[in-house]
Amino acid sequence: MNKIVLFAVFSNISEQLNAQQPGKIRKVYQSLYNKEYVLTMVSSSAVVPRSGLYYFSQGWKLITQPGIRRFVILPLLVNILLMGGAFWWLFTQLDSWIPALMSHVPDWLQWLSYLLWPIVTISVLLVFGYLFSTIANWIAAPFNGLLAEQLEARLTGATPPDTGVLGIMKDVPRIMKREWQKLAWYLPRAIVLLILYFIPGIGQTVAPVLWFLFSAWMLAIQYCDYPFDNHKVPFKEMRVALRTRKVTNMQFGALTSLFTMIPVLNLFIMPVAVCGATAMWVDCYRAKHALWK
Repeated sequence: MNKIVLFAVFSNISEQLNAQQPGKIRKVYQSLYNKEYVLTMVSSSAVVPRSGLYYFSQGWKLITQPGIRRFVILPLLVNILLMGGAFWWLFTQLDSWIPALMSHVPDWLQWLSYLLWPIVTISVLLVFGYLFSTIANWIAAPFNGLLAEQLEARLTGATPPDTGVLGIMKDVPRIMKREWQKLAWYLPRAIVLLILYFIPGIGQTVAPVLWFLFSAWMLAIQYCDYPFDNHKVPFKEMRVALRTRKVTNMQFGALTSLFTMIPVLNLFIMPVAVCGATAMWVDCYRAKHALWK
């Protein structure tokens, strides 16, 4: 099905409505306008490869859609309270932390201090941002899963399993187990990278780049996992699936990581990333891994 066929179908519907109930035709066109992103995704996403930038930008659009906003509120509140407070405290400490870290720069690299200072600052923001983003995701995990489920149903027209407060409570143990799997995969690798920060020279040059790349991949795993987990796809199988589109996922994770460091915008990043990752799931992975159609 392409856009021309869709347009013809909707034109036929609108003509019938206009003949029967003229007052409602404007509402029909307004509804079609609001769902333009859905029609585009359904009609062309399987043909045209999408970038991580595309899915990240879709996340910002999707959180504002009617019917989705109410599922955005709880993850958004958790992120605002935790990330807002955490970054406010961080910025009060940077004046003492950065000089302490720069003191580990060896004498033969002192001439690069003016370049290393911003690298060290960005590294602190990356580590701190990912740490508190992880904590926020632990707290909001059940609500992020619900947001991904409802958005997927809206994008595909599929009927999700019964949800609600009881459904969320029932899934909490499984969701927390999944979060622990992600943490167990993340911690050993993060510890190795953090050790690199204390090696003179390497800690101020190579380690920040490696940490950024690792954070980008981990954030792609973190947010793409919500729709995968909704369909009971095992954690290892999910990681294998993401590697088939590694560039797209690295782009998506890198943008998420960058926006996590930006004050104000980082308060909205959790629901945005969940929505963007869900759009990616619908386009790239759902056909093969979906549990419910």
